[in-house]
Amino acid sequence: MANSTLRVTMTKSKFGRLPVHQGCLKGLGLRKINQTVEVLNTPENLGMINKISYMLKVEEK
Repeated sequence: MANSTLRVTMTKSKFGRLPVHQGCLKGLGLRKINQTVEVLNTPENLGMINKISYMLKVEEK
């Protein structure tokens, strides 16, 4: 699990969302709808993903 990564895709718009949720998107490196990034599987990243899970698609790599 130490070196595992997650593939995260933004599926909904960030406009109209809470500022904290927009900050989570920025922290994960997501800026556009359908943009995909690979992030490390860390507790910090998992917390951000859990908070905004309604606007993401997550795949384990």
